[in-house]
Order: sequence, then C-alpha cells, then structure tokens
Amino acid sequence: MKHVAIPIVFVLFSLFSCQQKNIEKEIIEKSISTGELYEFNDNIRPRWSSFENINAEKGVGGRENNGAKGHPYDKIKAGDSKTLLNVQGAGIVQRMWITINDRSPRMLRALKIEMFWDGEDKPAVSAPFGDFFGVGLGKTATFENALFANPEGRSFNSFVAMPFKTGARIVVTNESDKDLNMIFFDVNIQQMKEWNDNYLYFHCYWQRDTATTPGVDFELLPKVEGKGRFLGTNIGVNTHPSYGTNWWGEGEVKMYLDGDTDFATLVGTGTEDYIGTAWGQGKFVNRFNGCLLADGDNYQWLFYRYHIPDPVFFDTNCRVTIQQMGGAMKPEVIKKLKNGVNLIPVTIQNDEGMDHIYYPDSTVNLEDPGLRDGWTNYYRSDDVSAASYFYLDRPGSSLPALQGVGLRTAGLGEQ
Repeated sequence: MKHVAIPIVFVLFSLFSCQQKNIEKEIIEKSISTGELYEFNDNIRPRWSSFENINAEKGVGGRENNGAKGHPYDKIKAGDSKTLLNVQGAGIVQRMWITINDRSPRMLRALKIEMFWDGEDKPAVSAPFGDFFGVGLGKTATFENALFANPEGRSFNSFVAMPFKTGARIVVTNESDKDLNMIFFDVNIQQMKEWNDNYLYFHCYWQRDTATTPGVDFELLPKVEGKGRFLGTNIGVNTHPSYGTNWWGEGEVKMYLDGDTDFATLVGTGTEDYIGTAWGQGKFVNRFNGCLLADGDNYQWLFYRYHIPDPVFFDTNCRVTIQQMGGAMKPEVIKKLKNGVNLIPVTIQNDEGMDHIYYPDSTVNLEDPGLRDGWTNYYRSDDVSAASYFYLDRPGSSLPALQGVGLRTAGLGEQ
C-alpha cells in the first residue's frame, strides 16, 4: 500500500479541528514523517507580510530601494497604530516574528495587538503585546515552547496556527505616552484555495485584577458560547507583600464545559500541579508547560500551560477559572489573622487527613482545640493577570473589551 504523507500545514490544522481523533498520536506520527517535507500541496501558497512587502503581495517585495534594504522597520508614534496584515481570501497565519527597540515593562503592556478575522469589527485577539507572546508582567525572558519563543530575550515569535476564511487583519497600537521608534516584523501566512468547515478561529483574551477578592476565583476565560477548544494560558502573579513568603499557589484550575454551573467538569489540584511540577514552583521551560519567572524576593511568578497533547474541546460553551489560594502552617496563619491580613482559612491538613473549615457564611476559630494542627490553606488577594488562548467556531465573541492602558501598566515601573 502506498504511504501518503500529510503536509505540515495539516498537522497544524489538527490543533484546532473538532473532529480530530487521537490527537497526541497523530501529531507525533505526522511530525516525524519525512514525506510531508517533499510532497507538493496545491491548496496553499506562502506569503510574508513585512514593511518590505506590506500585506504580502505577489511579486512586489523590496521595491522601496530598488531591491536593496529599503524599509526594514517603521515607527509607531504615541497614540498611533500600524497594520501588519490586511488580506482578503482564505488562509492561515502560521508564524509571526516581531522585535521592538523599547522592551520596557510599560511598553510591553501599553502596546496592544489585535487580530480580526473575516471582516469582523470586534477583534478575536486583543491583548497587551508582551502578554500575547507569552511574556507576562512586562518581563522579557529567554525561552521556547510549543507556541511561542523569545530566543535571546529580544524578539517575539508566535507559531500558533490561525485560520481565516475571507480575510485577516493584524494591528499593533501604541497606547503609551511615548513613541516606539523601531518595530520590525514579518507575518507568515499560507493562502488557501479551499476552506474546511471544521477549521476554528483563534482567539485570545487577557485581563488583570490588581486585588483579587478572597473566595472569588479569577477568570482565566469568562464564559464563551460556541463550539471550540481551550488551548491554554499564561498567568502572571504579583503576590501581596502582606502574606510575606507564604506559599501562594494552592489554587485549583477549573474548566466549566458545556453547561456546567456550580461545579466544573475539569478540576486540578493546585497551581504548580497544573503546570506539571510539584511542592512549590521554580523556574523551568518545557514545550507545553513551564514557569518563566519565579522571583520570591520580588513576589513575582509567571507560568504557562498549553493543552496540545491533552486537548480541551467543548460543544456549546466554556469557562475557565483559577482559585486565589495560598497556605502556611497554622500558627503562621493565626498570626496573620490577628494582624488583620486579608485571608479566609479553607482547610487544615497533615499526614493523617484534612479538616474542611471554610463555610461561606461562618467564621472558623483556628485556635479551636478540636481542629488538627498542620498546613492551613487560605483564600487570599493578589495581583493576577492572564492571557488565555482558545479556538471558536466563529470569528468573534461576546467577551469584554481589553482593559485600559492605565490598569494594564499600573505598578510596572519604567525598567
């Protein structure tokens, strides 16, 4: 029987096809197939959009200086925008590379990247520039994972597959109070002759809460309607100094799928557990999960999880949250309560078991001799932000607009 290899672009399509079966096995098998490198695909044609050939037109690249280097970069004045791509027809964004000369925390948060599919007025992607590329808290980092890369801490790469049926537009807006003097980019797309109705549209949602409410879960992704796939998230945490060095990451990630109400279908066991590590969270970088920043001295953490080998599909709706919970030994928690620290005890545990002590409308006295001694988990309030990525069977959604630049940049400083 003749072996028929499947082109690379269709391997990428498997990341967002709702009909795809046995995804992990198929991705591995297709990725190692050498045939995909040499078999011709008549459905796709490569195009690159850059300042040397804006909107990726055929046969017009590099004209500004008679084929020499004429327009490698441009400027975005404060308050202005630059359109990086504006094309009609079907295609797929396969790779983006961008570098900017000002990579300060404020600029990474004040720049806004937006993506519009199929002529929609509302963006499917609307996020701070740095956070979209996996660099939260305005912090640059050197890393490479399955979706994003920053090889030397000076560039921003995306390898996320983003299909569109009738058109695509990508815009970067400078919402800071100073000019961005240099932006270089290229957006690599494949034009397609045929569209498959199983293809889904890529979306990204970002939000920040500078002081979460104890007992109220932070929404990584508010409820979205439609058929799709939750692809993953990168999360930044500035822990509140009032908790000192107490562990902050006991919160469970919960995914409410297809009509779930009070209780979720998918529930983790803790923040560090969600990203595949354990007993605390240090710095590491893996393909699908990692922690780019673990700075206990400055109370900052930045971590991610991408559901590629473990797809999270939904048929009608999806909502994703993470609890804001930490913990310490019981005497330490009692001391903090007496000092007025904003927390709500939840459980006390030791090797022998666990006391469930959190009741929404009652107060538990941790000094009750009937309670066991041990590690005490508690709800707390921290500064949390997250960019969450998902695919949907429609080019737009009903999610809230991106928060204003003042909130995005609050407390970041200039460096």
